[in-house]
Amino acid sequence: MEAFLSSTLAVAIAEIGDKTQLLALFLAARYGRPYIISLGVLIATLVNHAISAWLGTVLADVIPAEWIRWIIAGSFFAIGLWLLIPDKEDDNMGRFANYGPFVATLVLFFLAEIGDKTQIATVILAAKFNADIWMTCAVIAGTTFGMLLANVPVIFAGKWLMDKLPLGFAHKAACVLFIVLGIVTLVGMD
Repeated sequence: MEAFLSSTLAVAIAEIGDKTQLLALFLAARYGRPYIISLGVLIATLVNHAISAWLGTVLADVIPAEWIRWIIAGSFFAIGLWLLIPDKEDDNMGRFANYGPFVATLVLFFLAEIGDKTQIATVILAAKFNADIWMTCAVIAGTTFGMLLANVPVIFAGKWLMDKLPLGFAHKAACVLFIVLGIVTLVGMD
């Protein structure tokens, strides 16, 4: 349960104001098909985060155990600081937007997640909770649920919701969360 809840919270908070959330807003405004767009987000995230979690478990098995906590803690610190840097616009949107709401969402979300904070967080969380396949599945489910928690309201409520969220505060809160996760990782592991 800890793997699921930690993963959900970390990704949901990190996703606020992220480029994929802005992508969700763009797709919702362009297509007006919230259920189809949400399905595209779900499938793209599941595939991307399953690959990321697999990579995290492989890295956890290959890297010496005494290094793992330092790498995980350092990665949490780095993501925390990275959250304070604004995202850049991506040029791939126009190229795939003509394929309809489902395909555009599926492809664009998958591509937007490559190398993104939430993908890297998924790798790190899978490495941290690398006990068995069920823990890895809990991380995948948690990061996917966190992504949906952050994006589905934007897809349905769109611009109204984005105007109400103080993005600066959300980014700082996410930064603090990842710094705390880094500290807990250092303190909690022997």
